[in-house]
Amino acid sequence: MFRLDNKTALITGGASGIGLAISRTFARQGAHVHILELNAESGQNAVAELESEGLSVTSHVVDVSVQNDVVAVINKIAESGKIDILVNNAGIAHIGKAHTTSEQDFDRLLSVNVKGVYNCLYATIPHMINAGGGVILNIASIAATVGLPDRFAYSATKGAIYTMTLSVAQDYLENNIRCNSISPARVHTPFVDGYLARNYPGREKEMFEVLSKTQPIGRMGKPEEIAALAVYLCSEEASFITGADYLIDGGFVRLK
Repeated sequence: MFRLDNKTALITGGASGIGLAISRTFARQGAHVHILELNAESGQNAVAELESEGLSVTSHVVDVSVQNDVVAVINKIAESGKIDILVNNAGIAHIGKAHTTSEQDFDRLLSVNVKGVYNCLYATIPHMINAGGGVILNIASIAATVGLPDRFAYSATKGAIYTMTLSVAQDYLENNIRCNSISPARVHTPFVDGYLARNYPGREKEMFEVLSKTQPIGRMGKPEEIAALAVYLCSEEASFITGADYLIDGGFVRLK
């Protein structure tokens, strides 16, 4: 079950954290994975790591916020065959309230987290239409529906992802394109470790436990757990699911 044999999957930000876990899981399930990554070295390292495991992966350097570059890369990939899956995972975080968020930071988050997803949709959907269908998965966040402190701009962008998911699912029903989203709570990635090191030097272990316990289940999520849900939603077994957002949050939204 949940095989992706002979599928071509595009994964933005697929070289680290949740994205890398999705890239690995999809490739293990038989897909050929195209990682779209801003940092060339990160992409190359991810390819080397996954190829050492016998997996089929290619990396492309692209800034998802630049439409012409996104279109060029995705068109090039489409020349070698149909695109079956798009995972919009690339995104950046920000800490701040409305009055402490600079215009520069607000624009930066919109450019990557919202326009970046739009650019990938814009470039990929025509190929899916021509191929007779496809699957799109957007990585949203519990921040889309829950008031998190100090996450003003980030929450705004993830709210946009949530509603873009519904819109795409509605607009392309007749084209056999499914679109869903995943909304994780806190997941243990290198971003979390970096955040703790910057803001709580010498207290990383203590604060890690504090952050872990904000999830009712008592721990942070694992990137592999997000990837497992992603592979299900992009598989044939989920063919009756579209226009849905899936919480994967250790009970944060419903049980907190």
